[in-house]
Amino acid sequence: MRVLVVSDIHANRQALAAIDERCDACLFLGDAVDYGGHAPACLAWLRRHATASVRGNHDHAVAQRVSAVGGSRFRTLAAATRPGHVASLDADDFKFLARLPLTRRLTLGKANYFLVHATPRDPLDEHLGPDPEAWTALVDQIEAADDALTVDYVLAGHTHLPYVLPVGRATVVNPGSVGQPRDGDPRVSYAVIEAGEIKIHRREYDVEGAIDDLRSAGVTGDVLDFAVASLRNGKPPE
Repeated sequence: MRVLVVSDIHANRQALAAIDERCDACLFLGDAVDYGGHAPACLAWLRRHATASVRGNHDHAVAQRVSAVGGSRFRTLAAATRPGHVASLDADDFKFLARLPLTRRLTLGKANYFLVHATPRDPLDEHLGPDPEAWTALVDQIEAADDALTVDYVLAGHTHLPYVLPVGRATVVNPGSVGQPRDGDPRVSYAVIEAGEIKIHRREYDVEGAIDDLRSAGVTGDVLDFAVASLRNGKPPE
């Protein structure tokens, strides 16, 4: 069983197109939209390829047509891109986003998976890195909610920073971000789980094409400059 794990695509169709992996299942951990220039293509890819998906905070906001308010530079970027996404998505796209669950449990092969965008305690918004103590408590919480469930893999995104963290019997896997890495490596980041082995993969993609999509979407000025630097450098500028 070869499992592809992707997260935080953020409407970056060029980054998504760089993933060319044979897999038996594809798991999506949320945030298909905002920040990038072409949301419909990314949602079409997910509807074709994703075996199971969960909702990210940006998916939730777009599905509910919540207006983005500037503040931080990423909030300002969301405010610049979200109106175009809302205008470009069709009824099936909105239905897909609105029906995404906050968490998902499933069994693939002989392994049990728990999917969430952020954390089980706060599925949409909590940022949590590779903190063994915190994740141990959260894995215990997942298993306590279902005495029959032993979790083998907890899959989470949201931070845009990839890591693999053993926690007792379980392993927490954050695949990083497909569309907007923030660890200083601009390449696409995703994970593959096969025969108990977990690998974080990185792939080059057409960054300049992604920037052209932002320009075509009407992103300009300081917001565009911020987005360009973040995509080219794989992290937001200082």
